[in-house]
Amino acid sequence: MNNNFSEIEIIGKGFFNANNQLEPRRDGEINYQLQQQTVKVAFFADILIKDFDGAIKTMYQLIERISTNKFEYTFFTGTAPKHAFKHKIVKTPAIRIPFNISYKMAFPRLSKIKLLLSLTKLNPDVVHITTPSALGFFGLNYAKRNNKPVLSIYHTHFISYMKYYFKYAPFLVKPAESLIKKLYIFFYNRCDIVYVPTKEIMNELQTYGVSRNVMKLWQRGIDSHLFNPSKRDIAFIRKLTENDKPNILFASRLVWEKNVETLFSIYNEIESQNIDVNFVIAGNGVAEEIARQRMPKAIFLGFLDHEKLAKVYASCDIFVFTSISETYGNVVVEAMSSGCVPVIARGGGSQALVEDGKTGFLCEPDNPADYIEKIKFLLNNKELKEKMQQAGYKYALPLCWNELSKEYFKDIKALASKKNS
Repeated sequence: MNNNFSEIEIIGKGFFNANNQLEPRRDGEINYQLQQQTVKVAFFADILIKDFDGAIKTMYQLIERISTNKFEYTFFTGTAPKHAFKHKIVKTPAIRIPFNISYKMAFPRLSKIKLLLSLTKLNPDVVHITTPSALGFFGLNYAKRNNKPVLSIYHTHFISYMKYYFKYAPFLVKPAESLIKKLYIFFYNRCDIVYVPTKEIMNELQTYGVSRNVMKLWQRGIDSHLFNPSKRDIAFIRKLTENDKPNILFASRLVWEKNVETLFSIYNEIESQNIDVNFVIAGNGVAEEIARQRMPKAIFLGFLDHEKLAKVYASCDIFVFTSISETYGNVVVEAMSSGCVPVIARGGGSQALVEDGKTGFLCEPDNPADYIEKIKFLLNNKELKEKMQQAGYKYALPLCWNELSKEYFKDIKALASKKNS
């Protein structure tokens, strides 16, 4: 008997029962074989370096919950993990992206035969594609040619990046945005399920031409045991800042698409108005060197592991986030879950996470004076700040990765069932 089955084994149009007797399949009978055997998934992701960015953190919340006795995953990537990885990896060449040298994009054409041979050997039941890159389209085209269902997660709001990538050639922004919209339509409308993190982003994608029928609301989770107010450590933050001033925190990759120019302007306003606070920066990236020059009195912590980052969130008072290019904004939820009140841009997916005036404040994206007004208001109103801390923590608490991952694996199984029905 095949070890993939618990009690019975399908053979042709019948099955063996528990007494090893062949019985015919009854009309309408569920495909028990598919329910019991391992579901094979081809997972396409350009980068698999753990904690590289918010999108990859989301991926790993799923990867680390894969049940190997129920699923067989093979990962196709251009940049393989640097840590021990228990799943099979098929690597393809990758090159740095000209507009963002911190990223590498896989080029599947350079190893097309190897990829196709691996896919043929795997014969996946479902294809999971993280992004509409060259590798993503390779996976999508393979799936469509071979009648494989496709699930994708909308991780990156590429269209909002164009004004940063082409800031020295602004006449190219509109054509680039138009091209991205066409890419969205051509890619996502060919998927069976596209997870989208907020209703705002879902509505925006629909205006571009992405079908509502393929989109499914699937928020992001939070590890509330890691990110919570109990991690507040006054001695820890005092050691970093060397004083007891209130702490304004920015935690994210230091890249231009996070709208760091506005962050610089907020810093300048704080300095010019002699607001007596520490300006704390957690994260690194291509804009870090210039950020250090533009904000000389800021306290730069660089890249932090989860435990230290959780302490920093909980030990700071206000979380400033200027990005309008987020699909979701994991850092905003991490801050709220830690008791650090968000003062963020009214733009991108992040704005959906903050109830203005209750769990934090929303600001005009490119208006540093608006941020400063909200920051000063919080610094001078302890009672309001405490109410917002409590409300933010309450909002973040139900966002559980365990439940979200269960939904994901349920959908993977349903897609496999649909493919084999």
